[in-house]
Amino acid sequence: MASSSLTKTYEDLPKIAKILLQIFFGYIISGVYRIIRFLETKNTITLVVGILALVTGIGNGIFWIVDLVTEILHNKVTVLAD
Repeated sequence: MASSSLTKTYEDLPKIAKILLQIFFGYIISGVYRIIRFLETKNTITLVVGILALVTGIGNGIFWIVDLVTEILHNKVTVLAD
């Protein structure tokens, strides 16, 4: 129940707030968001990507940029976050 409210709370933020959060904290948000989404959806790929985004520097940087772009274009984290 708590994990559902966390992603819903993040998704309900105004677009500008999410973009600013991605700019300054996207390197953390990318992995944590996907791990919480895994708890909701039980999609193993989402968990693996979330862990890789948190512990690898390259994955961290890649998903930081990807999530920033998807927030700007779609107002939602969409890539490998089912």
